[in-house]
Amino acid sequence: MKIQFHPKLLDTLSGYGRAGFAQDLSAGITVGVLALPLAMAFAIASGMSPAAGIWTAIVAGLLIALLGGSRVQIGGPTGAFIPIIYAIVVDHGVQNLLIATMMSGILLFAMGALRLGNMIRFIPLSVVIGFTNGIAIVIFISQIKDFLGLKIDNLPGEFFAKMSALWAALPTIDGATVTVAVLSLVVLVAWNRQARKVAWMARLPGPLAVLIVMTAVNALFALPVDTIGSRFGGIPQELPAIGLPELSLGTLGKLVTPAITIALLGAIESLLSARVADSQIDDRHDPNQELMAQGIANVAAPLFGGFAATGAIARTATNIRTGGRTPVAGILHALVLLAIVLALAPLASHIPLATLSAIVVMVSINMGEWHAFAPKELARYSLNYRTILLATFFVTVVFDLTLAVELGMVLASLFFIYRMSDLTRIERVPLEEYYGTEAMQREDGSPRILAYKMFGSLFFGAANKLENLLLMQHGHPDVVILDLDKVINLDTTGLDILQTLHRNLQKRGAHLILCGLNSQPGSLVFRSGFMESLGDENVTTNITDALLRAQWLSGKGPEVAYA
Repeated sequence: MKIQFHPKLLDTLSGYGRAGFAQDLSAGITVGVLALPLAMAFAIASGMSPAAGIWTAIVAGLLIALLGGSRVQIGGPTGAFIPIIYAIVVDHGVQNLLIATMMSGILLFAMGALRLGNMIRFIPLSVVIGFTNGIAIVIFISQIKDFLGLKIDNLPGEFFAKMSALWAALPTIDGATVTVAVLSLVVLVAWNRQARKVAWMARLPGPLAVLIVMTAVNALFALPVDTIGSRFGGIPQELPAIGLPELSLGTLGKLVTPAITIALLGAIESLLSARVADSQIDDRHDPNQELMAQGIANVAAPLFGGFAATGAIARTATNIRTGGRTPVAGILHALVLLAIVLALAPLASHIPLATLSAIVVMVSINMGEWHAFAPKELARYSLNYRTILLATFFVTVVFDLTLAVELGMVLASLFFIYRMSDLTRIERVPLEEYYGTEAMQREDGSPRILAYKMFGSLFFGAANKLENLLLMQHGHPDVVILDLDKVINLDTTGLDILQTLHRNLQKRGAHLILCGLNSQPGSLVFRSGFMESLGDENVTTNITDALLRAQWLSGKGPEVAYA
């Protein structure tokens, strides 16, 4: 199979000029400064260093823009990864997280190379909303420690253990930390609201504004709170050492599930972000190229000490809103971040961790579709929808995302099978309306010919309805006609029951006639050899021809017609 590798950047360079570059430059600078606080905040919340978050944004953001399948996608660390990355760090350590990230990159590239990008769209909306809201709750819970300044050495990754540790540490609440966190949250909310009315404020992203304000306050007054400098020793003002993480063959097997989880979430979030972006710029992304770019980015980022990255919906939307229209804006955003690190890294030592926690709390609040849980909103949808949504949400919060998505998909599949089975109907055709009672019945009143019309899909979920035909509840006729004109699909289970019915009729010297086969059922009947055993003459185009054939087979029709 030939891999089709064609970055969107190549399509945008034709006719690219100074005006387009000016727009992309403005957007790239804005998104670059927005990415700085978010990258640090997401990294710290994930149990990583702020430098790891910044280099993830730089390396992955650059590669996703260069090689991706979207014109405006901005890549980097995202809030959705926080609970997953944190759990992997707690259970397996940082080095194994880097290995799992690289493994996920290989999986993502393979998904794109195998043209599986469109498959992600098959995930039901109820599952997406359920795990998105669940992740938002998990992120919020993960910030309680730094928001309140609780004294906890190692916060567990497992839900019940984490809640127990937080409850036990409540008496250690630090007043100064809470004050800084609440003040940061107030400033962030107020800035975002005013930015809608004041033009110059709109150019400075809220997270960066609150970061500048609170860092300046802390630098001037030396607040008694934890900072990036006190916990992490600041951010190195240099390029990181490039190298492979330490690999232990004994742990590779344990990292398969985490790698699949990272790849799954990365694929879902990146393609969801690209689809949202398409609707805003009237374009169409290439999902397979996007997955391959995400894969390359996740293989490369750990070489620089970074971790999992994907398309970031908030930063992509900001890119569009500030004029970005080509991948050049994404490339410039990564270069702006690089310049900030090389020039201003020492100032990061004064950033309060409580401020970064407030930024993540705001992200968790904004990422959830909370209106979907309103009683009026839930009442609008079916019980199946509500069950899938709430089950996915609950499992995401209490257990983990992988299990939640698996459960959601299983429930969605089961409900779909039930629904399709419910729509499948088999009705007896009153043949007396065609040729009268005498031609259709024997002298004792038993049916000589029986006909049934089928609707829907004859598949394994509807097998019980087909099995009722085998019981011959309406008697033992000489000929059974099955009108399949309204059947859109036939699977091997349905075919097997049709073959069983044919064999049972043959044992009694009776016959089976199929009519009105559509393309898919007809193709399966032909390819399986069933048409050959049934006889071409017993497969007709409509029920009228089938009845003529049935009368001849039962000895009541003109023999010359089939001689």
